[in-house]
Amino acid sequence: MSEPLIVITGASSGIGAATARLLSGHGHPLLLLARRLARLEELGLPQTLCRKVDVTDREALAAAVREAEEQYGPADALVNNAGAMLLSRIADQDPDEWDRMIDLNIKGVLYGIHAVLPGMLARRAGTIVNVSSIAGRKTFPNHAAYVGTKFAVHALSENLREEVASSGVRVVTIAPGAVETELLSHTTDERIKSDYDAWKQSAGGALDPQVVAEAIAYAYRQPPGVTVREIVLAATGQES
Repeated sequence: MSEPLIVITGASSGIGAATARLLSGHGHPLLLLARRLARLEELGLPQTLCRKVDVTDREALAAAVREAEEQYGPADALVNNAGAMLLSRIADQDPDEWDRMIDLNIKGVLYGIHAVLPGMLARRAGTIVNVSSIAGRKTFPNHAAYVGTKFAVHALSENLREEVASSGVRVVTIAPGAVETELLSHTTDERIKSDYDAWKQSAGGALDPQVVAEAIAYAYRQPPGVTVREIVLAATGQES
C-alpha cells in the first residue's frame, strides 16, 4: 500500500526542505509549496508536485492542494512551515515588517489549515503540524512582533486541537530554538543580525534542520490514536 500525500509549505530551504527529503524517503508523495519554484525542483524528489505559491494567497494555496489531491489522493498531513523572522525593536521597526510576519506566520498558517481540514474531518483522519518556535513560549530581545506571531501559532494550534480531537484529526506544534536556516537573513538591522549570530555561536551553534525534520516525522508516524501535542527542542547549549 502506498503512503499518503503530505503537503509542506516553505519547502524551498531549511526545515521545509529537510522535511521534504525525509518524508519522501519514507515513500510519501508530496506537494511542496514556496515562492522559489526552482529551489523546490532542485530537490529532485519522486512523486512530488512543486508549485510556486505564497501562502498568504489563500486561493492559490487551496488550488494547489486540490491539484495535488487529484493526482495523489487525499492529503493526510500538512506541515505548516512557511514563515518569516524579521527582528527589531518595536520603536525602530517598519510596520510593513509586522504586516509581513502577521500575514505569513499567522494568516498563512490558517490558510493552510483551511485548505486541508474539511477533507480531514470528513475522513476522520489527518495530521496538521504547525512549525512554531521556542519564541512562541518565551520572549527574546528584539523579537517582540515575531514573538507575537509565534505565540499566536501556539494558541491557535491548541484551540484547533480541542476543536478536532474528537474527529480523529491530530494537531502538533513543533517549537525549535535557533536553527541553521535562512530566516535571519531577512532581518534588515545588521547589528541585530551580528548579535544574533554571536549569541548562536555562544550556545555552541544552532540545530541542524534535519533534527527538526526528524521531530516532525516522529510526531507524524505515531499511531493514529496518539497525538504528540508539542515538541520543544533546542541546541543543548542554548540556555534561553
